[in-house]
Order: sequence, then C-alpha cells, then structure tokens
Amino acid sequence: MDRVRDLASKKAAVLFTKSSCCMCHSIKALFYELGASPAIHELDNEANGREMEWALRSLGCNPSVPAVFIGGKFVGSAKDVISLHVDGSLKQMLIDAKAIWF
Repeated sequence: MDRVRDLASKKAAVLFTKSSCCMCHSIKALFYELGASPAIHELDNEANGREMEWALRSLGCNPSVPAVFIGGKFVGSAKDVISLHVDGSLKQMLIDAKAIWF
C-alpha cells in the first residue's frame, strides 16, 4: 500500500495499468489527448506488481486496473474517469493538479 501511495504522489497524474488491458489503453489515450503525460506503472511489468494490485483493490479499485490518481488522490477506474470526462470535470481536475496547463 505504501508503494502505491508513494508512486501516486510523485507526479500530477498517475495511472496503474496492465499492458494487456484494453480499457487501460483507452484511459492512457484519453490522458494523452487531453495533453497530460501521466506516470504509467504497468503492474504486469513491475517486480511487485501483484502486491500493488492487491493494494489498489483495498483502496476500492475493482477491477484493479486502470487505477487513476490525480494530484495524489485516487480518482477511480475507467468508468469513473470516463464519467468525469463526459461531465467536463476531468480536464479541470488535471488543470488544478498542474498535469495540464490549459
């Protein structure tokens, strides 16, 4: 859990993903389209990825990926991020966290 929190607080936008996850790919593409360059941690390529996945589940992320943090705070998974994008608040969250500048 401490490793996840530490990584989540190191950059304005942080995504925990898996390389084989299509929704993870979609969320990454959305962030890039909005102009953000999030830190991406692919759990299937991390030495302690399994433990990090369980830590994300304990934070309430189910499924465990994608897990999105903005400004060090857990935002949610794909459905949460897409909902925020549709209602227009995702971009403002990224601006407030200084992940994007416009």
